[in-house]
Amino acid sequence: MSWRSGPHAAGHKPVKDVFLYGPMAWKLLADAVSGHDISLEPATLEGHGLSASGRFGFPTLYAGGGQVRGAVLTGENGAALPVDARNCVTYFAQGLGYGAVTRDITFQGQRREATIFMPSQTDTGLSNDWRFEVWEDAWGTIALNMAEEVGQHFGVVPASVLSWMMPMIQVRAAAREAANTSAPTRVRSDIAADRVEIEAQTNAHAGFFLTRSYTLRHPTFDGGTSPSVNREVFVATDAAIVLPYDPVRDRVLLVEQFRMGPFGRGDPFPWMLEPVAGRVDPGEKPSETARRECIEEAGLDLRKLLHISSHYCSPGCSTEYFNCYVGLCDLPDLSTGQGGLDTEHEDIRTHVLSYEDAMALIPSGEAANGPLVLCLLWLSQVRDGLRGGA
Repeated sequence: MSWRSGPHAAGHKPVKDVFLYGPMAWKLLADAVSGHDISLEPATLEGHGLSASGRFGFPTLYAGGGQVRGAVLTGENGAALPVDARNCVTYFAQGLGYGAVTRDITFQGQRREATIFMPSQTDTGLSNDWRFEVWEDAWGTIALNMAEEVGQHFGVVPASVLSWMMPMIQVRAAAREAANTSAPTRVRSDIAADRVEIEAQTNAHAGFFLTRSYTLRHPTFDGGTSPSVNREVFVATDAAIVLPYDPVRDRVLLVEQFRMGPFGRGDPFPWMLEPVAGRVDPGEKPSETARRECIEEAGLDLRKLLHISSHYCSPGCSTEYFNCYVGLCDLPDLSTGQGGLDTEHEDIRTHVLSYEDAMALIPSGEAANGPLVLCLLWLSQVRDGLRGGA
């Protein structure tokens, strides 16, 4: 049974016209969202505009002067739209925070009613500045990746929960796009991922985080194929990690916060000393994330960012991908402070330590996470050069 199957999957009775606009009127995305090879017939909506300031990279439809070009969603070759296709489109729109309303459109030279999806509230003074070519370049692949995951939740996750999940769905979609820029294969095998045979795939858990289960067969080094194996993967996001360093005063800044990993393992002291870190937001470069997180978590404006490495943190079970840096900056006198965003419920304490005190955390075991150890050891290799240039 297809993951699109549901209580209405067999129904093909005619439904009211559905008018799509902006990215949703892009056939690649409309097919991915609806789960069908559908037809899009040109139509227009008068007295509205599209602003590029919408959520998740999608434009905002607002009432105002002008005309919005879009399309009426129909079944293949103009047949009646299958009910499950309409339900899938509605589900995706609800995940974006849109509600279904009825508006008059111009279709095939006639005025007729259609269902459209738009935000319940929009800001005033919006500009009719959305352009498909600009959007496709920045957001097209991310939107297609979002549609793929949303389709997996259809019929399983309520629309109200999907709306809450959508920010993380988009961050995971952006990470999937970034994965297409891979490292060389000069030493490791160049066996392509499309040679892995996926026999079954389910989401074992879908919430703020996502765990996916696979039954698959993969090529082996002797030229054969493995037996069917069951594997689970934690589908995470890309992250930027930066160790702030002051080469003049020879000191670093660390952040401290409660962490579920140590807590879940049974660590009696589940507060971690770490570099500054944060998720790479869609449309953001890891270096931009590093600078943003230093401002949010520690109030630091970096002078220069030095790339250490980009790597998987635990490739046996997680998709999480780290981009690690040392950030050159001016640090205050040795002290502790507070940082983090209230909107993200962050409770963060900052520590400014001398270089010697920071390095002592490695043999003592208090530097108990990989990114901190990596950043400190890398800093130890370049410190003299950085201090000489300070």
